[in-house]
Amino acid sequence: MNHEQAGCCRSRRAMLAGTGAVGVATLTGCATYGQPTSAPPPPPPPAANPSADPSSSGAPDAGGGPSALATLADIPVGGGQIYADAGVVITQPTAGTIKAYSATCTHQGCTVTAVTNGTIVCACHNSVFDIADGSVRSGPAGSPLPAANVSVDGDAIRLA
Repeated sequence: MNHEQAGCCRSRRAMLAGTGAVGVATLTGCATYGQPTSAPPPPPPPAANPSADPSSSGAPDAGGGPSALATLADIPVGGGQIYADAGVVITQPTAGTIKAYSATCTHQGCTVTAVTNGTIVCACHNSVFDIADGSVRSGPAGSPLPAANVSVDGDAIRLA
């Protein structure tokens, strides 16, 4: 073997080694596809409601009790609102019936992203839950959303 051939082989080996390293790095990145990240993308903020009670700002009410998370007017009949900072989704399946559930999807821990058409939706993997009881309408989630404790005092909805 002469020097020209030896130089050719070393550069080919270096190229193959580099290509192999890139392939391993690519496959390693693919191995985490579908796994939850430590910080899933935040859901869109609830729509501003100009008629909302000022006590829903998160500050304690004048009586020194827990702050109002929402008002009845904030929660549409047949729908709901997600309060990601508080970790809850509040729904009103029928007029005057307030329900609350954990905003954490039971599939892989993403925060639910929408309340629409009588359902609570997690866009991470398209799990859909019923607003009336938190049950799974379609998965991959296999468990219902756990109920959260809220109280209704007049027009104010508070975490209990």
